Amino acid sequence: MARHLITSALPYINGIKHLGNMVGSMLPADVYSRYLRQRGHEVLYICATDEHGTPAELAAQEAGLPVAEFCARAHEQQKAVYDGFRLSFDYFGRSSSPQNREITQEIARELHANGFIEERAIRQVYSNADGRFLPDRYIVGTCPHCGYDKARGDQCENCTRVLDPTDLLEPRSAISGSADLEVRETKHLFLLQSKLTGQVEDWVAAHGDEWPVLASSIARKWLTEGLQDRAITRDLEWGVPVPADVWPELAAAGKVFYVWFDAPIEYIGATKEWSDAARAGESRDWKSWWYEADETVRYTEFMAKDNVPFHTVMFPATILGSRKPWKKVDYVKAFNWLTYYGGKFSTSQKRGIFTDVALDLLPADYWRYFLMAHAPESDDSSFTWDLFASVVNKDLADTLGNFVNRVLSFSRKRFGDDVPAGRPAGEAEQRLGAQIAELLADYETQLEALNFRKAAQSLRTLWSAGNAYLDEKAPWLQVKTDPEAAALTLRTAMNLIHLYAVVSEPFIPTAAQAMREAFALPADAPARAATWVDADAARALDAVPAGTPFTVPPVLFAKITDEDLATWTERFGGGE
Repeated sequence: MARHLITSALPYINGIKHLGNMVGSMLPADVYSRYLRQRGHEVLYICATDEHGTPAELAAQEAGLPVAEFCARAHEQQKAVYDGFRLSFDYFGRSSSPQNREITQEIARELHANGFIEERAIRQVYSNADGRFLPDRYIVGTCPHCGYDKARGDQCENCTRVLDPTDLLEPRSAISGSADLEVRETKHLFLLQSKLTGQVEDWVAAHGDEWPVLASSIARKWLTEGLQDRAITRDLEWGVPVPADVWPELAAAGKVFYVWFDAPIEYIGATKEWSDAARAGESRDWKSWWYEADETVRYTEFMAKDNVPFHTVMFPATILGSRKPWKKVDYVKAFNWLTYYGGKFSTSQKRGIFTDVALDLLPADYWRYFLMAHAPESDDSSFTWDLFASVVNKDLADTLGNFVNRVLSFSRKRFGDDVPAGRPAGEAEQRLGAQIAELLADYETQLEALNFRKAAQSLRTLWSAGNAYLDEKAPWLQVKTDPEAAALTLRTAMNLIHLYAVVSEPFIPTAAQAMREAFALPADAPARAATWVDADAARALDAVPAGTPFTVPPVLFAKITDEDLATWTERFGGGE
């Protein structure tokens, strides 16, 4: 079995994330990780909060807290939300960790030793009102490319173009709002990406054809436009310090590394955090995943499209320039954006659903399934309350939840609290087994290919097959004239419920657990565990034998009512 290293783009520390952030990186990585574990692969799923940079300092200032304390609190708040969404991180770290500081500084030393970092005097924006140099994100203004009037000094969120602060039109301080700015000379470190262009091009050429078009096209667009040398230090109080043994003058001046230099390195840092956190008797070797990793390690990254340039160009350039055998990504799964009625999610304008509030409204499985069934893979996708309610009511409540409830409730009413026996499987059950095997194979194919919308469609088709079988056999009629036939139908349907519990676990883990636990299988029974099912028709529908005690779980999915829709639309805004 392969060893799978999986990372999600690090969620930034300055606030709870919206649903678009969840579906664009963390949730699909979780679905994939859960699936691979069920198939018996060794998986290491790593993520962390991205805690350095200007927004962290600004958010801490607004909260009236020291930045270290603000980040510690915000990390716990975000982790609580991700736990609520049942994200199965093997470790959820912090980019402000000592491990990330150590590895970031070491990679910087290696880049310097290899001639890929250079100290340069530059002219930088200084705010007279604030009495300090302003790093890129401390400056806001109008994007010269698209006219967006809230562009930051490092990147325009609207058109995703990378910027320098001096590119902005009508710039102003993000701290004070003052336009009393001037340009002064200061020194910074530059990563000489121009000297690494050929190596990055060769690396992308060797791997990019395997990636989704979205990821490969963005990487190649950047390479076609040419890689520019980029400043990798900032004038901030909070960040990974420039090592004094190499750059004593800059260290004395308080320079820290640019957040986009140290943040991807935190994938490695968080893995070392995971290793260092091992309990007594555990063996966790972080280097076997990252440093001189063998060919069995397959590394998959998940991210939204605005993160692609940094992961496919800048971070690979950093790793390549270190000349050390760090593991580089094998597959980049990039996503477009989830919008709210076609517009951006906005905290200030109270537009859209944020992850903490989502969990207050409904359990995680409702959101998990909807988001993956409408994941923005080939294009941007739009959240609307009507669409959300339709998907929940049709797929989760009617197709899956109602099937589980009516099978178990009817069987208990007619045959008691144990799985009925009935006669041996007949032609209809053989056809069903063959159909399930075929549908399961397609579901596996889509998950292996990281096609999440198609995987959700395949899962829904699996659920629908159970309803079609039940409607065909009509045990509520069979029981009147042929109880043995009705018992066979119900026993088969119960095995479908168990199969659904296993194969649905990557998407809806809480409901899957409830379905599995409905059957009191022996503790050592392979079918009791959430391991993957065998696609063989006979075995797939014979995991729960006759005589197995069962219970009827509470309603798995409640329907969303018109009153719910009206309340939520008024509260969060709709398409107006």
